[in-house]
Amino acid sequence: MTALHLRGVVLPEAEHRELWVRDGKVTYEPVPGAETVATGWILPGLVDLHCHVGLDANGRVPDDVAEQQALTDRDTGTLLIRDAGSPADTRWIDERDDLPRIIRAGRHIARTKRYTRNFGWEIEPEELVAYVEQEARRGDGWVKIVGDWIDREKGDLGPCWPREALDAAIARAHELGARVTAHVFGEDALPDLLGAGIDGIEHGTGLSDDHIALMAERGVSMVPTLVNIANFPVFADQGAAKFPAYAAHMRQLHERRYENVRNAYDAGVPVFAGTDAGGVLPHGLIAEEVIELAAAGIPAADAVAAASWRARSYLLGGSGLLEEGSAADICVYAQDPRVDPRTLLDPGRIILRGRVIR
Repeated sequence: MTALHLRGVVLPEAEHRELWVRDGKVTYEPVPGAETVATGWILPGLVDLHCHVGLDANGRVPDDVAEQQALTDRDTGTLLIRDAGSPADTRWIDERDDLPRIIRAGRHIARTKRYTRNFGWEIEPEELVAYVEQEARRGDGWVKIVGDWIDREKGDLGPCWPREALDAAIARAHELGARVTAHVFGEDALPDLLGAGIDGIEHGTGLSDDHIALMAERGVSMVPTLVNIANFPVFADQGAAKFPAYAAHMRQLHERRYENVRNAYDAGVPVFAGTDAGGVLPHGLIAEEVIELAAAGIPAADAVAAASWRARSYLLGGSGLLEEGSAADICVYAQDPRVDPRTLLDPGRIILRGRVIR
C-alpha cells in the first residue's frame, strides 16, 4: 500500500499540520517517499448514525443494490455507518476494503402489523426478549426496536410495547453487552422507553422538556434524521383520508422539528447525524443532514462533530480524532466545514482505510 502525505488544518484541533498514512494508519512521523495527495481542511471520515444498507421501500434488496447504496454513501464521505435495522445479511461488506465500515443493529423488531411491511420481525410482547437476544447476537452491539407506529384502532401514533416487556428486553440486551435504540415519532411511547433504560432515540419528534432532561441526565442519544422528518407532511397527506388525527399529529410534529432538536442540544442530549437512508430516502445525504442540524440551531462546529469525530467516538470508543495510529479514514475539504457545513457537499479527497477513494 502506497504511503500518503497530507497537509492542512486538522480538525477539530484546527492545527496546521502535516500527516502521513502508512499501512492504513495515521502517523505524524514523516514517511520518506510518501505521495502528497491532498491539502486543505482535514476531517475524520463522516458517520451516518441512522442508515439502512440492504433495504429499500419494499424491503430487502439484492447484494448488487446494497453495494451501490454503500458506494453512494462512501462517495459523499460517509466512511462509517450504524445500520439501524435491515432484513439483509450484509456481512459480505466487511470483506471489502473499498466499502464503509458498518456497525449493525440486526433487523428491526416491530409489533405485529405495526410497521412497514417486509422491514422487520413482527412479534408480540411476550416474544420481545427472545428476539432482542437474537438480534443482539446478530448485530454489532446494537438492537433496534420500533417504539411506536400508527395504531389503527386509535387512528393515531401509539406505543407498541407494554413497560414490563421493555424492562425485560432492554435489561437482557444490556446483559449481552448490546445497546438498544428505538424508532419513536410521537410522545406516548417515550416515558416507558426511557424508564426501561433505552440507550438511544431515533427521530424523537415528540420529546417534551421532561423527556429531554431525562435523556441528558442518562446520556441517551438522539438521532433526529431531519432529512426524513421533512417528509412528515407527505406522510400526513397519505394518511389524512383514513386517519385525520394521525395526519394532524404528523404535521404538528413536523412544525416543531427544529425547536425540538435545538432544545435537546441545549439541554446536553448527545445529538448525532443520521439520514434514515434506505427506506424511502436515497443514500448519500449525510451532508444535507448536517446542514439541517445547523438550520435547527446547533452551532455549525457541533453539527459537523455530530457526523464526524464525536459520532466516531460514540460508536467505536476512543477520541474519534485523527491521532497517531488511528484508522486512516479521512475527508479533505477546500474550506472549513465548521464555518459553512455546505462545504461537506463537495469533498476534495476521500481516503478509506488508507486508500484514496476520490
